[in-house]
Amino acid sequence: MMAEELRLVIEKMVYGGDGLGHAEGNTVFAPFVLPGEDLRVAVKKRKKKTVWALPIEMLSASPARVNAKCPHFGVCGGCHYQHIAFAEQTGLKIGILRETLSRLGGISWSGEIPAHTAQPYGYRNRAQWAVRAGMPRALGYFLPESSVIMPVDVCPVLSPALGETFHVLQEMARGGKLPSGILEIEAFADSADEKIALNVAFDAYPKPAAELADYFRKELPRIESLLLLDQKKERFELTGPGFLMHSAGGFQFRVSHLSFFQVNRFLIEELLAAVIKGAKGGLALDLYAGVGFFTLPLAKNFTRMVSVDANLAATRDLYANAELAGVEVTTFNEHTEDFLKKPQERPDFVVLDPPRAGLGAEAAGKLLELGAPEVIYLSCDPSTLARDLAVLTGSAKKPAGLAATGPSYEIVSIELFDLFPQTFHIESLVRLRRLP
Repeated sequence: MMAEELRLVIEKMVYGGDGLGHAEGNTVFAPFVLPGEDLRVAVKKRKKKTVWALPIEMLSASPARVNAKCPHFGVCGGCHYQHIAFAEQTGLKIGILRETLSRLGGISWSGEIPAHTAQPYGYRNRAQWAVRAGMPRALGYFLPESSVIMPVDVCPVLSPALGETFHVLQEMARGGKLPSGILEIEAFADSADEKIALNVAFDAYPKPAAELADYFRKELPRIESLLLLDQKKERFELTGPGFLMHSAGGFQFRVSHLSFFQVNRFLIEELLAAVIKGAKGGLALDLYAGVGFFTLPLAKNFTRMVSVDANLAATRDLYANAELAGVEVTTFNEHTEDFLKKPQERPDFVVLDPPRAGLGAEAAGKLLELGAPEVIYLSCDPSTLARDLAVLTGSAKKPAGLAATGPSYEIVSIELFDLFPQTFHIESLVRLRRLP
């Protein structure tokens, strides 16, 4: 049975990687397209008047369309924009950011949104591979949000050290040399892109952990630290120091196997400088502090520095990093939402870098009550950013039932950091100032 086909002109790009158009009374979403393109699509899924489709013939292409660098683009699932000229990608992301803030948060920002960009390939210092269902010896690369996994030879977004690691793992898989029972492999490179930390999750160890560790180290000499997991026994085995070192802003950061660090090795210094620019005073608060990427430089400019993070591994890294930097930090190992529920001294400055779920309406309300004169919000999801900004700015689109809690904030600036070129992901930095 042939799939239903539609003729479609793409009107705009939307968050998530798709283009949007209308055909025969339907709202249609299609990937790997560009605004203005005229094409035929095959209906993949339909829900009332909403259709998800796949391109099958390009009738009129956009001048911004380019040939993808990766031969597996469109199938792997890790990248979404390799068909778009890099200079055009950031402009599309800015448009999506503006539209999302307006539609979901009632935030109409007419000011400039400068884009910070760097090299569009070879930027990523962290990667994950997963065993493909039904193919226990085939590995596939994917970004954390990808749902499609397939074997590939080269991934152009990876740093050279990770690319080399990937290639060796792929050859091991093809040659039947990869240990059985692997569920996932995660690799990290240090800031010099020389040493690798590897996490390998097994359903169950097929051999003693010491033998597995020796084998991986022999095949991958770049490994500095190796963490093995036996999920059935819930058992970890570590060989090596348990961390890699990263350099940024004149500071050294210990990043352990279960901690997080910014993944774009080319934009990290620029991002750090933008967040801490002009920040100084008595008390600063770093929410979702991680290993202290913003905490350490802020501690140099404030009399007191408080950090909050629920990840115990990251909190331990932060302790070590603060000691190495010679700064004092008061650290809370708890969820930001719980921390904000308790009475807190009013800080002079707050920076927050939450996961994709954002701060949340209730926690945003508590942050509003806290009343810091300046708040810096680094967001990796424009949808949750819009929801949180609606609360912080007192927008008409803030959640119903959320009581007014005092003066709101005004947006001073919005910047876009393209930390994930070739993908739909949007990292935005919003500077807020408390109204009198």
